[in-house]
Amino acid sequence: MKSGIITTNQPYSLKNHAGPATGPITNFVLTGNVNIPKKNIQPKANQTMPDHKPVRDRSALGSVVLISTFILMALSAYLIYEFEADFSQFNADRINSSWGFPFLIAASALLLFKLGFFIYNVILYFRYKSIPSVSDELLPTVTVIVPAYNEGRLVYDTLMSLAASKYPEEKIQLLAIDDGSKDNTWEWMQKAKSELGDRVSIFQQPQNKGKRHALYRGFNLGNGEVFVTVDSDSVVKPDTLRNLVSPFVTNENCGAVAGNVKVLNSGNAILPKMLNVSFALSFEFVRSAESMLGTVMCTPGALSAYRRDAVFACLEEWINQTFMGQPSDIGEDRAMTNMILKQGFHVLFQRNAHVLTNVPEKYSGLYKMFIRWDRSNVRENIMMGKFIFKNFRDGSKTGARLLFLNQSMRLIMTYPFLLFMLFFIAVHPILFLSSTVFSILVFSSFPVFFYAKRHSIAESVWAYSYSILYTFALFWITPYAIATANKRGWLTRELA
Repeated sequence: MKSGIITTNQPYSLKNHAGPATGPITNFVLTGNVNIPKKNIQPKANQTMPDHKPVRDRSALGSVVLISTFILMALSAYLIYEFEADFSQFNADRINSSWGFPFLIAASALLLFKLGFFIYNVILYFRYKSIPSVSDELLPTVTVIVPAYNEGRLVYDTLMSLAASKYPEEKIQLLAIDDGSKDNTWEWMQKAKSELGDRVSIFQQPQNKGKRHALYRGFNLGNGEVFVTVDSDSVVKPDTLRNLVSPFVTNENCGAVAGNVKVLNSGNAILPKMLNVSFALSFEFVRSAESMLGTVMCTPGALSAYRRDAVFACLEEWINQTFMGQPSDIGEDRAMTNMILKQGFHVLFQRNAHVLTNVPEKYSGLYKMFIRWDRSNVRENIMMGKFIFKNFRDGSKTGARLLFLNQSMRLIMTYPFLLFMLFFIAVHPILFLSSTVFSILVFSSFPVFFYAKRHSIAESVWAYSYSILYTFALFWITPYAIATANKRGWLTRELA
């Protein structure tokens, strides 16, 4: 069945509108950096056609930030030495207070748990290996769904990179869904359609209803054995899709697979440079360990794959999910992961399935993204708690429960830690500043060494700057997200 452009103001039906399509694609290769030919396209009236901004020279500012980071850490080490007697007196006073000794016991127990959990993760990380791609004959049919809202040119890049995948054309169905964008996203989808022909089907929602509803439409239109979801500001490498879906062939218990997310716009600003190092630890270390336990906690929106049967077993529950009586319009990826885990499936990670995605370049975009993520974590941890201690799947469940306890402990300890921090600042601000920055030097050295070993020594030191930024400028996000977990809203979906 041939695909086509569908524009409608009527509610969409659940019948298949498009099947796998074939056709040639030329003049597009993705090897790491995006290099996509530009052609003329006329925007709507009163619109300007966005384009990729040139990479700005941030070397001078970046150098200032890094030098300042090391000066601050060196100063903190000096202050700890200079105020050693004050530290000893502060700790003695705290232990001798009515609440001090119980606090010390609780803090020591928490530290031991975290240290043991970290060592456990290191062991799992070294045992992890990506599953190699299976042959073309064994690859399943896939439906790739790209939901888009106000992405402009970026959605074109995403679709072109997917079309350049080294995947049998007869086994891939590519669907792009414009979720009622207010910019020229639809025109860029039409441009991709004009160049790719029957290889892509594009659809337009009658109104903006959120990413979850756009994905829901794609799930119901798709006919693949595996669904792959890709954010519309992301690009994949040619071997990404085949690597991503191979675990479904080799492991019949695999219900979902998370891709390896890297930062696409790391050359544009300082924040993406920091996030690039942070993402490496979050995906290549943390999710590698989680994958060994069959319990990756969240399949990222930028790149994930789901077994068709697992999706349809929970699809109606997922689209109608509520929290405190309100429809859930965030955290669709974590929610789907939870529901698939609940069915008894394993959720894995493929380090060799790479996707490059755009991240916020300004502080306002960054904190809004983190608020959305943390609100989702609060909601889904509550949902996970309802099944994680039950017999939800065959085999050992200890690792999955430890992962849940570790994440829950972070949320539970948020307010006690915040109160202690405020008390520390009020009693001795210099001790607080010096001990906090010195702790960053100690604990952030692991992500620095990790990134240096796997990627780049020069870029690895951004982990120190990121930790300082998060500690002093983003510490409020988790407490705020917990207090406002019932609030709806994507926060970053509107045009600037």
